[in-house]
Order: sequence, then C-alpha cells, then structure tokens
Amino acid sequence: MDNKGYRRGSFQSSTSDEDMVEVAGGTLDFSMVDDVPPLDREMVEGFSSYNGGGMNGASKMMDFLEEPLPGVGTYEDFNTIDWVREKSRDRDRHREITNKSKESTWALIHSVSDAFSGWLLMLLIGLLAGAIAGLIDISAHWMTDLKEGVCLRGFWYNHEHCCWTSQETTFQDRDKCPEWRSWAQLLTGNQEGGALAYILNYFMYVIWALLFSLLAVLLVRGFAPYACGSGIPEIKTILSGFIIRGYLGKWTLLIKTMTLVLAVSSGLSLGKEGPLVHVACCCGNILCHLFTKYRKNEAKRREVLSAAAAAGVSVAFGAPIGGVLFSLEEVSYYFPLKTLWRSFFAALVAAFTLRSINPFGNSRLVLFYVEFHTPWHLLELVPFILLGIFGGLWGAFFIRSNIAWCRRRKTTKLGKYPVTEVMVVTAITAILAFPNEYTRMSTSELISELFNDCGLLDSSKLCDYINDSNSTKGDDLPDRPAGPGVHMAMWQLALALILKVFITIFTFGMKVPSGLFIPSMAVGAIAGRLLGVGMEQLAYYHHDWGIFHNWCSQGADCITPGLYAMVGAAACLGGVTRMTVSLVVIMFELTGGLEYIVPLMAAAMTSKWVADAIGREGIYDAHIRLNGYPFLEAKEEFSHKTLAMDVMRPRRSDPALTVLTQDSMMVEDVEAIVNETTYSGYPVVVSRESQRLVGFVLRRDLIISIENARKKQDGIVSSSVIYFTDHSPPLPPSSPSMLKLRSILDLSPFTVTDQTPMEIVVDIFRKLGLRQCLVTHNGKLLGIITKKDVLKHIAQMANQDPDSILFN
Repeated sequence: MDNKGYRRGSFQSSTSDEDMVEVAGGTLDFSMVDDVPPLDREMVEGFSSYNGGGMNGASKMMDFLEEPLPGVGTYEDFNTIDWVREKSRDRDRHREITNKSKESTWALIHSVSDAFSGWLLMLLIGLLAGAIAGLIDISAHWMTDLKEGVCLRGFWYNHEHCCWTSQETTFQDRDKCPEWRSWAQLLTGNQEGGALAYILNYFMYVIWALLFSLLAVLLVRGFAPYACGSGIPEIKTILSGFIIRGYLGKWTLLIKTMTLVLAVSSGLSLGKEGPLVHVACCCGNILCHLFTKYRKNEAKRREVLSAAAAAGVSVAFGAPIGGVLFSLEEVSYYFPLKTLWRSFFAALVAAFTLRSINPFGNSRLVLFYVEFHTPWHLLELVPFILLGIFGGLWGAFFIRSNIAWCRRRKTTKLGKYPVTEVMVVTAITAILAFPNEYTRMSTSELISELFNDCGLLDSSKLCDYINDSNSTKGDDLPDRPAGPGVHMAMWQLALALILKVFITIFTFGMKVPSGLFIPSMAVGAIAGRLLGVGMEQLAYYHHDWGIFHNWCSQGADCITPGLYAMVGAAACLGGVTRMTVSLVVIMFELTGGLEYIVPLMAAAMTSKWVADAIGREGIYDAHIRLNGYPFLEAKEEFSHKTLAMDVMRPRRSDPALTVLTQDSMMVEDVEAIVNETTYSGYPVVVSRESQRLVGFVLRRDLIISIENARKKQDGIVSSSVIYFTDHSPPLPPSSPSMLKLRSILDLSPFTVTDQTPMEIVVDIFRKLGLRQCLVTHNGKLLGIITKKDVLKHIAQMANQDPDSILFN
C-alpha cells in the first residue's frame, strides 16, 4: 500500500568498502544515502494524479495482499526518506479523517484533536527546551565558578549568588565576600595573596578543567558518540531527508545535556549555543513519538524538527524571532508557511520558559544582554566596515584551518586517541588562560564585559578612565582619556585575541559538545573593543580633526566602544557561518537597540562578501562535505557544459545496465539478480532487445513482495513468471502460478535524453528532489544518473577528488 506508482525512485550504486565512512562514532553507508528535498504540494499532487491517484489508486492494484506489507513504508538507517510518498500518505490520512468527521461526533472530536496536536507538540517542545536550557545555564555558571573557589554557605551557590546576601560586601568589591573562599584560602587557612596562593589557585584551576573535560569525553565516547560537536551539520542533513538513527535519541539528549555543561565549565574555547539546537531537536524528535501522525511520518517529523531548531536558538540567545529566521536561513531544507507559524510559537514558549526560570538572576535570557544610548554617526560606518572585513578574513582563515585540522584528525592516528586530544587541548587552554583575567573568565562573561558601556559606577579595568569631575553630567559620560587600567586591559585583550584565534581551531570538532557561536563572537568582540577604544582616544585627543570636527566636540560622548565590540562580534560570527538576516536580528534582540541595525547590517554583509571571495562554504557546509554527507547545496550554481551521457552509468567500458523485463523473467531469475547486485532499484523494460522503458522498481519492495508471495500465495515457486503488466496471458493448466507485481512498479520514473545539458539535470535534481533519473536515446533506455553521480561530477568539475569528498 505504501509503495505506489508515483514513488520517485531511489536507485543507488553498489556498496563497497570505500562507501563506508566513520563519523561521530557511527558508520555511514553512503551507497544508501541520497538527499531528497521535498517537493511543492502542487508538484506532489501532480505526480500522484499522474500515476493513478496516489495511494488510493495504487492500492486497488494490489494483487496478492490487501493489507500493507510489513516493512514497506519504513526506512533503514542511513537512508533517505521518500518525500513524495510521505506527503501523499499524510494527505490520504488527513482526507480520511476529514471524511469521517462528518459521520459522528466522536470522529469530529478526533478530527479537531488531530488538527490541534501540532500546536500541542510545539508547546511541549518549547517547555522542555526552555527547561533544559535553564538547567544548562545554571549548572555551567556554578561549575565555571567551582574552578576558582567554593561558597561556604552552600557549595551549590555560584560566586555571584553566594555574595548577593552577604552583609559585608561593598559596592566596589561586590565580587568579594567572606562566604566565598578561593581554593588557596581553603587549603592554606586564610592566605589571600602571595605566590603560594597564586600557584595553588592556578593548580586547582587546571585540575578542575582537566577533570571536567575528561568526564565529558568519557561520557560521549562510552554512551553517546553522536553527542559530540555542535550537531548543526548533521541537523541540516537530517532536515533534508536523511536518517541517522540515534542522533536525536534520548541517550544523545541526556549525555549531550550533561557533557555540554562539563565542556563549557572546563574553560575550553567553545560555546553552548550551537549544541542547544541539537538538544532542542532531540526534544522535538522524542516528543514526536507521543503523536501518531508525527511518529509514523518522517516528512511531518522534519517540519517539527525545523521548529525545534528555532526554539534552540531562541533559548541560546534569548532571541525568538532570530531563532525562527536562523531555522529558515541556515538549517531547514523545507519550510512551509505552517512551519513558520509553529516555529514562532515554539520559540516564544521556549523563551518564556527560560525567562520564568531566570537562570542569571537579572531577568534577562542571556548573560551578555546590553543597552546602548549613544547614537552612532555616519562616519563610524568606516570602522564598522573595517570590522566586517576583519570578520570575513577571520572566518575564511578559521574555516580553512579547522577543516585542515579535522581532515588530519580523520586520516592520521590522531583520530584514534580522542581522550588524549581533549586532555592536551584542555591543559594548554587552562595553562595559557589562567594568567590573563579575560581568558580565565567564561567566554560569555568576557563578551558581557566587552559589550558593556562604561558608567560612573563601573569598577572594571576597561572602565578605568581619568575622570574630569567638572564634565560629568548625569549618566551620559563624555569621552575621557584612558587610565592605566585601560592600557593594561588593552594588552591583556590583545593576548586573549591571539589565544582565542588559534585555540578555537583545534577545539571545534573534538569529541566533546562544542559550539562555535560564542568563540567567534568573542574574537570579534575583542577586536571591536580594541578598535572602539582606539577610536575613542583618537576622538578625545584629536577632536579638532576634520573627521571629528562637526560631530565630536570636546566634552561630548561620541564613541561607544561597547558598540564596536557588538559589531565586531556580529562580523566574525557572520564570517564563520555566513548568516546575514538571522544574525542581524539575533544581535538586535540581544541589545534591544533598533538604531544599531544599520551598523550590524553593514558589518554582516561586508564579512560575508569578504569570506565568500576567499571560500564559498560556511563552516557547517564545509563540515557536511568533510563528513561525506551527500548534500546537494541549493545555493551553488553549476556552470559547466557537460551532457547527461558524460555522467550516466554504465560508461562505455562498464558492463551493461542491469534491468528486469516486464513479462519474461521467473522468480529465480529476479532473485539471482537481487543476490548478485547491491543496487537498490532496477529499471523495467519491455524486453532486452527493445530496451523500451516501462518503469522502475525498488529492490526492497521486490524482496518483500516475493517473500510475502511465497508465504501467502498458493503455487508461487522459483519457476513462476513475474509480470509487471496490467494483463497477463492465460496459462496452461500444468504451469505454476504467476506473480503480478504491477502494484510496486513506479510507472513514471523521471527520464532525460542523453543530450540533456548537465546544468539542467543538476537543476532538476535540486528542485524536484530526485534520487535518480533514467537516461534514454530515441525512447530506448541507455543508462541511469543517481544523486551520487551528480555530486561526484560536481566535485570533479571543481577540481576536487570526488571519492575523497563523498566517501571520506
């Protein structure tokens, strides 16, 4: 019942050892992988009607079994879903429920509950994603502070909460209170300063960092290999129709949640924002099993996962609208209007849940929320664009370096020692980070510090300006000369920038959960703050220069260094991920300032242009290619003048194409072909002499149908003739029963002629979501082109080794 004539085929090439690749602890069989984008609703309906009215029409043709065959309609691991079939099944299910709803009240109630189930599922995803994000935020904050000391009132308090209720804390030293003890104070009695205390604190910091990262990598390796990395490349692949069993399962969710806290707390140069998308998608996948229409339909489930990805970004940045746009722009392959509304609702509920938990105690959804009040001037677009250029250069440099390192990890012995690699990188990070207070603090706190607009009461070194008591009016501070604290902070930030730039290359891709958003933003924020302070001092000492003359008089508040940090953060994140619209909206939601959209847009677009000029791929697309996922990117254009006959198989030197005939093969002949080959589908022709095409049949359907017929249909033996035709000739009384398999035949396989330009073929594969198309010449079958062939051809035309790209 599920394998109907409208099914768009899924022929794949034979499996060999080179088609197997290990990724994230599992093994992918790329002979079974195709990446099928969904088709438009009208297109799907067109295919269904063209071939006998979809499922209902095809079900009348079932010859030996009225019920659906067990195993048909489900998918094996590392395979691609059939979008057309899934959408048709859902449409038939919906049509049946609608028709029944007119018959009884109970059926009407069932119809209403079915329509409401999608919104209920979004509510549950938002609640669960928000709750888990709150738990991760609170736990990571506490464990990060645990590296430096412990609270005597209760070990479960972090540093800030410990000192909140203290009666002996001054405003200037609000981070110091007797209830909070550093490890040196606990181990030596009460000694605060001195070399011994410094060495003890240093030692304990490194030990805790190593312990956290060791626990993280052992948990990932032992219980959930799929919990490593950011997860976004795999989420993109899954949303395009690929199946990786267990990647969004309950064990992955549990281990990723625990190890994400440990990895962030260890002080490694990684963030939790990317992995939160994976966590939210795990929540969505698990909750789908509560509802039949999502549990049994892979296409519907992917609509839910798109909404879950939006909820993940919503809780990661406290940006619900940015989350919806991120899902639309970056991860989703199929995003109908209904999914847009549901994504919006899921992101809203997730953000509301996180706000109710209030993990940071400041009524904000993120640690680095900030507000600016000084307007920017048109001339400042020049430094903003310079930051965009820096972001693009850093993004291109990072992608090339990280991919080279990850490829080295895959192809050398380094990949066999993931625990050692994590421990070495953690040790180097902790040893280099502790002496510098800007690398010792968590990256989220660092970004918060860099975004901050200095006020009168700020005690940070970044705000150590020389005050002129006569010129301070209210909260609006004028530009002031930098004090010794600012000079020291600039040197420390410059060293922090160098460390972050290089250590992040080796950290992203290790066998621990690792996001890239926060480290990229930190690199940009440091560069932006350095440039912002430089501009501020330039304006102060040279306010009579022509560029400052009209808008920056002496004693005015012209330059906001925190704004430069924010623009730099957006530029670097854009350079690495190539996001544009969603990035600007996320940054705008972080700051709450409408008037800074233009600087953010200028920096984001500049960074994308510069990075695209050096290399077309963003970090996630690069990792998809590195891991060998057959992902046909819709953004790239194919401009080479090759023909279908240049790409199709068999080639001139290959054996002839394996085909079935419509009415002259016995069961044993078909079984022999199935056993001797590993293709997943076979063209059906009128006869071997004529080679006129009849249709296409799937290997899985053939095996299931023949096995089922042997068990349940009398007289089916090895010498029984198989018919793929509508009418079979009358048989002599002594001959065995015939087997009619017309119902599993795809009567409308997509065909092109051998002279069709590959530019058009590639376009067809992208826009129709084909997994293979057949090549004909004067109406006769000539060969076949699969998605794998298309991807290998694109790689060859780009002067890349196709086997190394697709089958790493």
